[in-house]
Amino acid sequence: MAEPFLHINERFFSAEFFDHQNPSFTAGFTTKNGGVSGQEFKTLNTGFHVGDSLPDVVRNRELLAGALSFPLDQWAGAEQTHETQIVKVHPDGRGKGAREYESSFKGTDGLYTDQKGILLTLCFADCVPLYFAAPRTGMIGIAHAGWKGTVHGIGEKMVRIWQEEGIEASEIFAAIGPSICSDCYVVDDRVINFAKNRLEEVDKKPYNLIKEGQYALDLKKLNALILQKAGIPEENIQISSLCTSCHHHHFFSHRKDLGKTGRMMGLIGWKEDTSFEGN
Repeated sequence: MAEPFLHINERFFSAEFFDHQNPSFTAGFTTKNGGVSGQEFKTLNTGFHVGDSLPDVVRNRELLAGALSFPLDQWAGAEQTHETQIVKVHPDGRGKGAREYESSFKGTDGLYTDQKGILLTLCFADCVPLYFAAPRTGMIGIAHAGWKGTVHGIGEKMVRIWQEEGIEASEIFAAIGPSICSDCYVVDDRVINFAKNRLEEVDKKPYNLIKEGQYALDLKKLNALILQKAGIPEENIQISSLCTSCHHHHFFSHRKDLGKTGRMMGLIGWKEDTSFEGN
């Protein structure tokens, strides 16, 4: 399977996970390069909550807005808490969490919309970004799936919500973005027990025992299996091979950087006007 996240420039990987020829569609994952932040946030940190200078974070976001031709006042962001709350973003949600953390959607780890002119954004540094699109309806979404969000079913929850909106699981396309790989992600029995409960009927488990009480967990594969169980066809799910820890020249990694690091951004949206010229 070809890599669905294509390295476009120093700041951005574009997500190509379903066939479309619409230039107004934007989806992808940022790098840690091409920004203005210093120290451990060098240089394209997009996270407000990690201790970086607010003006630097806003400037980094302005640089991205210009590069993506998607105005910053149309972005929507969340206060992520490793849980499973998902919010539908309406036009009055534009700008929330775009220039400061305080206005973000509270306690939220998933966003979706069927409106143009809204860029859904979440921050990551090893956790799994889940992207969703239903081309027939124009519905798009993104979710933040660390191990807690994964085993508590944030991906499945997005599918169920969309089904309530009249979208069949079989028409959803999903992408699993750059995140920590199984070689870099070792977890204990507590985490694996949650994973086992999610995959009781799956023969080939996405984890391997390393030594007593220690397992290598493929969090990307675990999410893919959960999405398949929710009804998304396997052929509609694209998985990135990019690891935020292994590919340290491109990405921040919470584990590799021992917790003092910046955040990349996963984003997805339909532009209202492709002629926009940003900063």
